[in-house]
Amino acid sequence: MSTPPANTSGVNPEKTAEAIKNIAKSIREASMKMRDTVRTLRESGAIDEITQAVYEATVAARETAKELNNVAKDLTDRGIIKDTATAVEQTTVAARETVEIVRDTARQTAEVAPQTTEAVKDAANKVKSKPKQVG
Repeated sequence: MSTPPANTSGVNPEKTAEAIKNIAKSIREASMKMRDTVRTLRESGAIDEITQAVYEATVAARETAKELNNVAKDLTDRGIIKDTATAVEQTTVAARETVEIVRDTARQTAEVAPQTTEAVKDAANKVKSKPKQVG
């Protein structure tokens, strides 16, 4: 009888076989747990419930999108969006014109103020210098 060749690669066949057996055992256990979990979910109605909830949410989202589309079309067809944009534009123009008028008024007031102040002083001095009439 001959003896098996010496293991020079450092790999222990017994340990490798044991590791493979452990991996296979873990795979079987995980498979059983998955089967049990799926069975439990199916029997409890959780899968049906989540499926129904997702369906209802999808239908609600679709209906909401359709409604928003209809509202947007209606607003466009009735000219409300265009009218609103026009009103905003007109308001902006009116506001700019008002700002210009206020600026011009302020400028004119600043130019006239010294003359007005001088005229008021002159009038006050004339009133003071007039002899008082005794009646």
